[in-house]
Amino acid sequence: AMCPPSCCQQHSEEVCESCVVRTTLTAENAVEANKLSNNYKFGFKKWKSHVTARPWEDRSEIVKELYSDLNVIRGSGGSTVTCGNVLYLLLFGWWLSLLYVLVAAMMFVTVVGAPYGRLCWDLAGYFLWPFGKVIQKAEVPKSHQALGACESSALLGGPTPCRWSPRCWVDAGYWRRAGTVAWLCLGYPVLALAHGLVCVTAWLLVVLIPVAKLSARTTTRVLLLPPEQVLVRHLKMTEVPLEGEVILCCYRAVNPYYYKYAVDGINVFAVSILSHNRLTSSPVKFTLALLSIMPLSYYIGMAIASISAQSNFAVGAVVNATFGSITELTFYITALIKGSREGNRCYAEIVKSALTGTLVGCVLFVPGLCMVIGGIRHQEQRFNSRSAGVSSALLFLSVGGVFAPTLFSKVYGKLVCGECHNVTQNPLGHYLCHNCHFDLMENNGTLYYSHVQPLVYTVSLLLPAAYLIGLFFTLKTHSHIYDIHISDCHMPGHHHSAVVHWSRWRALVILLLSTLCMSACADLATEHISPILTNSTISQYFIGVTVLAMVPELPEIVNGIQFALQNNLSLSIEIGNCIAVQVCMLQIPILVLFTIFYPTNFTLVFSDLHVYASMFSVVLMNYIFMDGKCDYFQGTVLVMVYFILLAVYFFAPSPSGC
Repeated sequence: AMCPPSCCQQHSEEVCESCVVRTTLTAENAVEANKLSNNYKFGFKKWKSHVTARPWEDRSEIVKELYSDLNVIRGSGGSTVTCGNVLYLLLFGWWLSLLYVLVAAMMFVTVVGAPYGRLCWDLAGYFLWPFGKVIQKAEVPKSHQALGACESSALLGGPTPCRWSPRCWVDAGYWRRAGTVAWLCLGYPVLALAHGLVCVTAWLLVVLIPVAKLSARTTTRVLLLPPEQVLVRHLKMTEVPLEGEVILCCYRAVNPYYYKYAVDGINVFAVSILSHNRLTSSPVKFTLALLSIMPLSYYIGMAIASISAQSNFAVGAVVNATFGSITELTFYITALIKGSREGNRCYAEIVKSALTGTLVGCVLFVPGLCMVIGGIRHQEQRFNSRSAGVSSALLFLSVGGVFAPTLFSKVYGKLVCGECHNVTQNPLGHYLCHNCHFDLMENNGTLYYSHVQPLVYTVSLLLPAAYLIGLFFTLKTHSHIYDIHISDCHMPGHHHSAVVHWSRWRALVILLLSTLCMSACADLATEHISPILTNSTISQYFIGVTVLAMVPELPEIVNGIQFALQNNLSLSIEIGNCIAVQVCMLQIPILVLFTIFYPTNFTLVFSDLHVYASMFSVVLMNYIFMDGKCDYFQGTVLVMVYFILLAVYFFAPSPSGC
């Protein structure tokens, strides 16, 4: 965002010129400004969501509806017959209504609980289809609250039974009535248990949180009121303003926007519960465990951004370096351990495929998709080519370092083939060979242990050192290349104290718990991936470069798209570049270090397909990013090349020995 003319009126001409040529960050408070500033720092996780509470008046109507208590009567909003409401009827409505009818019959049998029987009968019709209806708390007229015996009513004709008179509740005391005791012992526990089941189920499904609110409010308010004070009405039948307190008023059961408002990852528990179901097949368990990684990745990212925004630079850098790649590393290490225990080298090949898939996806797919979606709204998008050039240079260095042992083994290794056939029937003729690979263990592994392994260790030391130099260059000596400026004239609320969503300690606890849950999900995924690898007709290369590589990066992809829609393509590009750099300069060296202390089948020697795909992707990305501007066409080129590479992996044969 550029500084508006109002800024120039408040500052000197010299200051304003500086403001024009710089990128100005706007934020509601100092914490948000710190988060935005961290987004432009190399090595820091880019985060779009707010880490502080926004003023209620600035929130959209959609967000306000999410946090409502379902007690607001709106104007006519059309028909209540929607797919979501029909889903409620099929999942909960019919059996809740039937349960209320049974409880009503039981309360009528007790005689003293007859008022509650009538209440349950009314609520049976309500919960069958609660949409377009309202539950109110009726006000007891003051004339009925006078103390005295039961009196006859000339208007109704005949005496009014004491159990139906509102004043009797006040006179005798609601909680001491025999009917209330019968209700609390017989009817309420059954209905509370049913509504609790509905509440938990709907909450875990996230988009059905309105149904969870409906059940929770019924259990805590409606069922504990005197039955004479509960009125159920149809909104269409009400032509005048309703009198009395509105307790429940629901229009729809499903709200898709709740997917981003789940509290502290509670929706993850549903996936974990299903994953432990012994009746579920291995592919389903693997899919559920892998899907549970997505919300965990979101909360890890949110926790890192919250801690960084509330801490100084040193703490933020340490947290980002420590936990920035924890999602991927947890899965990779778990897979390598399982492969080592089973003596199956396929797990190591899957990890290499996932590493390559993350690298290629973050270089081609993430920026390409952001260019396409951002280009739909903005005809041409510009970005900081100099900062992108720094990331590109590091990416060239990292790719060259990672694949150096592979190229070395191709030059000096001995080609060994599993099966060869003489095509010409001539001993000196041509041979057709299958399952060929470069053998590094010739002569008891002299080539590998004396030459390749020392090279791997050297590269694993140099790459993190290069990463630290890049951090020092971009964050200390040449921080000006990012052109970041925080202007007070753009921060009308920065003088107010910020109310953070997660404090530093709470964010740290969530970060640690999410990491533990991530470890459990990774263990489940690796436990049930073996049948998929052995029985699937799809290439194992393809499974690694797609599902295992890109699913943990979905929160980052969403952040990149949101930045691109705001015409901030620099951050969208930096998201992909930073992940790719961290794969080569942090994740792979950590895996090499891990194999020193826990021997596995993982060696830093990749297949030719991985080498060619990675190098071609990096070269193409640097060519696209040279001029500092792009449009949806260039983004389409990157996405199309990514899908072409996926097609190559799809039709490629599985690694030898798997």
